[in-house]
Amino acid sequence: MVTQYGIKYAVNLITAHFGDLVAKVCECLLRKGPLTLQAIVRSTELTSSQVKNSLLVLIQHNCVQAFILDQTGEHGDGVKQSTQYIALFDNIIQRWRFPKFLTMVSKKLDKQCVELLEGLLQHGRLTLKQIFDRAKSGRNEGDDVVQEAFVKLLNAHFIERCPASEPVLTNPTKEEEAARKRAAKSGKILEVQETLEQRVVEAAMPTEALRFLFAAETEPTADGGKDKSNSSSVTPGEKRKHDALESEAECGATDEQVVLWRANFDEFIRCLRHKACIENVRARFDDGAVIVFGAMLEATRGAEKKVKTENSVPLSLSSIYEEVIKSEEGRNITFDRVRASLVQLSCPPFVKAANESYSVDFKKIIELAQNEEVESIVLKRYGRDAYRMFRLLSNSGHLLETDKVADATFVEKKETPIILYKLWKDDYLQLEKLQIGVKQTPFQLWKVNKNTLKVHVLDEMFHAAFNLSQRVAFELEQEKELSNVLQDKHVNRLRKRLLLESSQMKLDDAIMLFHDF
Repeated sequence: MVTQYGIKYAVNLITAHFGDLVAKVCECLLRKGPLTLQAIVRSTELTSSQVKNSLLVLIQHNCVQAFILDQTGEHGDGVKQSTQYIALFDNIIQRWRFPKFLTMVSKKLDKQCVELLEGLLQHGRLTLKQIFDRAKSGRNEGDDVVQEAFVKLLNAHFIERCPASEPVLTNPTKEEEAARKRAAKSGKILEVQETLEQRVVEAAMPTEALRFLFAAETEPTADGGKDKSNSSSVTPGEKRKHDALESEAECGATDEQVVLWRANFDEFIRCLRHKACIENVRARFDDGAVIVFGAMLEATRGAEKKVKTENSVPLSLSSIYEEVIKSEEGRNITFDRVRASLVQLSCPPFVKAANESYSVDFKKIIELAQNEEVESIVLKRYGRDAYRMFRLLSNSGHLLETDKVADATFVEKKETPIILYKLWKDDYLQLEKLQIGVKQTPFQLWKVNKNTLKVHVLDEMFHAAFNLSQRVAFELEQEKELSNVLQDKHVNRLRKRLLLESSQMKLDDAIMLFHDF
């Protein structure tokens, strides 16, 4: 879901980090979609060398992905291959969240892990040798200390192997497309069709086992062999599987050192999504319910294969209690208290119960949080009467006539259409007119279309984020000019900038709620 102001916001981020030239290439890809090198050169009117260098920077920092599009002829008489480049909008806007990622690692792991992650965020992608050399520069730390921190990040899935440089993407055949449409029409498939960006990212991603595989560096011994004392220990039963994965990882390479590593944005967003869900639960329930809910998230995290998981895997009551008592605060909770908390969490249905098992309903939690965010915007912008009307229409889910809205919200009938028109004009409501008779005035029917409203609200948020980033940049320039002037003016500027940056952080939380969660 890339909106117009979303593109402006992303381009502004790239401009601030890499300059106008790289931003021009990035904007071209964001606005026009996947393009070949020659098409980018024509569109940007830059030289081939400038475009190539800009693409290399964007690929290095995980903002662009190259892929090969296989296009088979209509009669299967040939295959046309072309390398194209697609901008990864989701990865671009993650750049603003790097401080959040570092804070998360500092709380969960240690300082050495933070420093390793900081290097990957700063440089985009690095080989193992580059990671180790950077970590040891200016310090007397050995390889064992750095490797331990690296393994901690890998086990937490905060880092991963980089995707394939040019995955091959094949368009579905007519038969496959027809079968998919038939299945969707019959109700067998309810999922939204993947975007091209999602298909490219999925095609480039290594397999789950290979994605987080780390074969420790081996050092030559005195007899010319390899010392594997630093390798991750595996049981005899796992050795064949480990060797097979290692062989796959080193296909086309002779050393683990040439494998590129990067930060795993998916895991960070998943953690932030869990945090948002816990805060949503905390606002409605007591501490016991929050502890139980957090334990369920912790127990099922490993089974989540994608960020936007709608429901967690089901857990038995015993499994939930076992996870609860792993934490210090959870040891004070009894088995019956866990059961009572699950009953609490089932209304509203944050947790679904079926056949003596319980699962987290992420979709419901996120939808409730989104509704509350939009209602908060309406309340602040249009007032309490508009808030009551909007909430009524949002909860009803169907068309309501103007007089019925007025009666249900206790707003004067003269004021009701004025307020409703304001909301409709700003794209918060949908209006339909129903003509009963030829000479009669048509009835005005109102409703909230949550799908289109979500896109509109997100675009407004990107607009605000773009304006805030511009304002922060201006304040930074002013601070430089005032650095040698009166101290009081400089301090006031600094306070204003910190307030703006704090607003940016809060706004980004709302953007994640609508775009990433």
